[in-house]
Amino acid sequence: MLLKHYFTEKIAHSSYILAGQKACAVIDPQRDVDHYIEYAREKGFEITHIIQTHLHADFISGHMDLAEKTGARIYVAKSAECTFEHVALSEGDVIELEDMELQVLETPGHTPEHLSLVVVDKSRSDSPVGVFTGDTLFVGDVGRPDLFPDRAQELADKLYHSLHDKLMKLPDYCEVYPAHGAGSLCGRAMGAKWRSTIGYERQFNQVIQIKDKQEFIKSLTENMPPAPDHFSRCSDINRKGPAKLEELPKMEELSPTDFCQKMQDDDYMILDARNYLAFGSQHIPGSLHLDLNGNFPTFAGWVIPTDKKILLVADDFEKAKEAVVWARRTGVDHIVGYLEGGMTGWATSGLRSSSVQQISAEALHDMVIGEEDFVMLDVRAPGEYEDGHIEGALNIPVADLRTRHGELDSGKKMVLACSSGNRSSLGTSILEQKGFNHVINLAGGMTGYSAAGHAKECRACVNPHGSRFYTAYRKDPDTDRI
Repeated sequence: MLLKHYFTEKIAHSSYILAGQKACAVIDPQRDVDHYIEYAREKGFEITHIIQTHLHADFISGHMDLAEKTGARIYVAKSAECTFEHVALSEGDVIELEDMELQVLETPGHTPEHLSLVVVDKSRSDSPVGVFTGDTLFVGDVGRPDLFPDRAQELADKLYHSLHDKLMKLPDYCEVYPAHGAGSLCGRAMGAKWRSTIGYERQFNQVIQIKDKQEFIKSLTENMPPAPDHFSRCSDINRKGPAKLEELPKMEELSPTDFCQKMQDDDYMILDARNYLAFGSQHIPGSLHLDLNGNFPTFAGWVIPTDKKILLVADDFEKAKEAVVWARRTGVDHIVGYLEGGMTGWATSGLRSSSVQQISAEALHDMVIGEEDFVMLDVRAPGEYEDGHIEGALNIPVADLRTRHGELDSGKKMVLACSSGNRSSLGTSILEQKGFNHVINLAGGMTGYSAAGHAKECRACVNPHGSRFYTAYRKDPDTDRI
């Protein structure tokens, strides 16, 4: 038995190759699949099985591309009601892979159709070696059941039983192979390790410690991090079978003149993927800004309209291609044009541009303690804001600015802050689109502001492996319960 782990940064996704002597299975593949094929070829394996633990909500899966390129069969839950050709799995089914068995457990909760796969290496013993838990059980956390808001209570109840009546019945030495790690929004407080054991989770996973079912349900249905817009789309796309990558539109290099002509059409929008400092210096009016160095794919899926064709601005063509790969991983498939020569080419063509002032932590502090009239807008998630913020700051999470901008006075000077400067720069671009004329971005965000000694240290900001949408499990000081 050989286990190969793949981790996709930014979306914090884990996928796996499980191999015997000649055959192998790919579990929960990411959308671009060539690296699985290359590894199998290098090791002399044939990819015979493609297995989905569930219909992923946070990314587009690569099962259709991988099946076409390898001829392998796709295995997915019968209850998922997928419309592509597949082998339907139910509780008690067994997938055979040479000397190994993958025993199917139905573990609903994170999603209604969720499966876990218990691995038994028959060449050694009849005892479980490990379990692919998908998004049911993570390192230090469990899958969130609130992605279907009208079914959150029901799914939390099912999750409790999936964990305590099935997964926690496995032996302590059984390894746990989850589909996500720290940074994913499919949970709330995942650990940074990519695998664990049932015994470790039984002892140290804070959610598993909640034995009272009603308490458990409450902990997973209240004060959860926001769920991005694409979470409601991706699972259905994965159910129907995503478009194959080779069928998607190609990105065309456009001269500044051609780019400018296309952007006049209401069917198009401009996406700027450069560093927020570069965007602040010069950008095309009306651009949406998503820093490729930040959580680009999640916010691409979250805030980019699904009915628009995208014209891309990037540092160079290689960065543009990288942006396309990340965007497609969350279902943003319609990047059709790239600005040849970037903003340098735009400027030398004499075309109109805009800018956003970038302000330092010290300069902002002078404004905070001075008498200047401005609005301080914190665009982090509520959990981050509650953990510490500048006194008097309003809190509107950045994605909500699309609909809540009307709560703000567009004529006022406005300083936006997040943890680093990335999300707040996105916020400035959204507000510019809504007619706000004087928006300022806090460069370095609350990380820099606290480093300058003007605020308490933000736990989300200083944890390089954690979620950017920090909402931890906290103990009630009166009851000592989570």
